[in-house]
Amino acid sequence: MAAGAAAGVWVLVLGLWGAVVGSQNITVRIGEPLVLNCKGAPKKQPQHLEWKLNTGRTEAWKVLSPQGGPWDSVARVLPNGSLLLPAVGVHDEGTFRCRVTNRHGKETKSNYRVQVYQIPRKPEIVDPASELTAGIPNKVGTCTSEGGYPAGSLSWHLDGKPLIPDGKGVSVKEETRRHPETGLFTLQSELIVTLAQGEAARPTFSCSFSPGLPRYRTLNTAPIQPNVKEPVPLEVQLLVEPEGGAVALSGTVTLTCEAPAKPPPQIHWIKDGMPLPLPPSPVLLLPEVGPEDEGTYSCVATHPSHRPRESPAVSISIIGSVGGSGLGTLALALGILGGLGIAALLTGAIMWRKRHQGEERKVPDNQEEEEERTELNQSEEPEAAESGAGRP
Repeated sequence: MAAGAAAGVWVLVLGLWGAVVGSQNITVRIGEPLVLNCKGAPKKQPQHLEWKLNTGRTEAWKVLSPQGGPWDSVARVLPNGSLLLPAVGVHDEGTFRCRVTNRHGKETKSNYRVQVYQIPRKPEIVDPASELTAGIPNKVGTCTSEGGYPAGSLSWHLDGKPLIPDGKGVSVKEETRRHPETGLFTLQSELIVTLAQGEAARPTFSCSFSPGLPRYRTLNTAPIQPNVKEPVPLEVQLLVEPEGGAVALSGTVTLTCEAPAKPPPQIHWIKDGMPLPLPPSPVLLLPEVGPEDEGTYSCVATHPSHRPRESPAVSISIIGSVGGSGLGTLALALGILGGLGIAALLTGAIMWRKRHQGEERKVPDNQEEEEERTELNQSEEPEAAESGAGRP
């Protein structure tokens, strides 16, 4: 029984002789057997031989020797000193060391760095788009790759040229999952593009998987060719109640934005060119309207199949009120006129006062002249009387 088992082991060793590796770094496919040769092991039983393993299965160095038993179904030391791993798994990646000491005390060491791999199934594009709309973001599809190790990467191509995500015209949402038992990876890559108007009517998209190891070829999906249609502009209409937008003070105004589309578009509101911080709604209600509500209003409709579209603006005003900038202009004009009037009154008062004071200063001068004139007249009268009396 033991002899038969030993013979079977040697048959396995001979069959796997091509997998016996003497280099420092080796790569082996997951699920395949691997034999690591212990250099310097003599044909006769050596004085001492041991293997040390540091892999994903061990927390520290695991020691195996010909005298010890096998390590479960993971590894065993063969009669010639080689180490057999019947089926390599993800957790067998790591470092393997063999040390041989012959009967003369000479020591020989062998060191291996083992890396495992698994080629995934051919990638495919699931949920491919049959039609894209130019000018808006479109989901092209989701590229998937399952059962690979190491994880590798997915990339997209348009008409044979790589698509580089830029967050604007090209964006990619990636997801990587790992199987809890096998350790194999599943990759997903969702492509969203915005095609310019006038580009090719039937662009060709494809996806490829690149392994995480060198010297392994890239795997490509079958290409897809969705149709491209030009966007149809949304017809956006803004209705106001009361009609015309004129409302009495403390009245109510209702604005309704109509944009027929399926699914219904999202409606956002703008006042005087600035977005209003309100949740999307096709109706804007203004109760108890005051001066602060006066202004121009418009709505913007956004839809996944159309470009955003803004409605013509409508004006809201209070009846009998001069609102907004007109009120400010009127107040400024009145203020200027009032200031000019006050200045004119002050100027007139000052000029009248100066004139009155001038007249008062002239009155004493006239009195002195009058007194001198009276005295002169009085002196002339006696002289005339004397001359008259002396005549015969």
